[in-house]
Amino acid sequence: MAPKHSSTKRKPPEPLMPASWDAPQVFRDRLGVHAGRQRLMQSDGQLLLVLHAPPTADETHRRGRVFWRNAEGRWLPASLAHGGHSVNELLDEYEAATEALDDRADTADGAAEMFSVLTELNPLARAARNLYGVLQEAREADRSDPSLIPLRDRAYSLNVRLELLQQETKHALDYLVALRAEEQAVSSARQSLAAHRLNKLVALFLPLATLGGVLGMNMSNGLEKLDARHAPLPIIGVLLVGLVMGLLLSIYVTRKK
Repeated sequence: MAPKHSSTKRKPPEPLMPASWDAPQVFRDRLGVHAGRQRLMQSDGQLLLVLHAPPTADETHRRGRVFWRNAEGRWLPASLAHGGHSVNELLDEYEAATEALDDRADTADGAAEMFSVLTELNPLARAARNLYGVLQEAREADRSDPSLIPLRDRAYSLNVRLELLQQETKHALDYLVALRAEEQAVSSARQSLAAHRLNKLVALFLPLATLGGVLGMNMSNGLEKLDARHAPLPIIGVLLVGLVMGLLLSIYVTRKK
């Protein structure tokens, strides 16, 4: 009897807006399964902020955070801090992520580590910029809500800090790349100079070595009697001829074309 395979059903994703919220239906109709872009929704004097949690470099979908201000002017979800605003807690997460990347950038050793910091910094800076834009839009949509002003100002400061950190990290990475390229250029120049000097030495002593090899053969060349009579003049003459030929050859080899 063939074994039965149990089929597991995948749990549907949780809705972005809790079912317990008595929010306008238009808000629920415009919210999909995923958060989509960060944006502001308005209906009958009520506001809905669709924001993102601090993203990471390997995320394919942004994690949505929804904040609703009802008709009585109350923001949901409620803040964990007494008298605080729940959006401040989201900004705390952004600032903590920014602080961690700032520390990593300060201690980064090498271009690979700096590039890793920049890879994680780019989506975070982009999300913070869009978050500030949504809060600014909410402030312009309802100027009677004073709680939006410190949120917008804090998001602006966060956005500026991330942009500066992004620029500093990119400049540091460009400097490291340029420094490595300069070091490689200096190393290549040294190797080229060493090869040039070696070629000159080879060209200088090649004729002398050739003459020494030819004259050192066990064959009669007519210089034995001359060497016996006038030694060491013949060998000195051979050395001088070899050096002159080597000098001429080295000049020819290292000439500029």
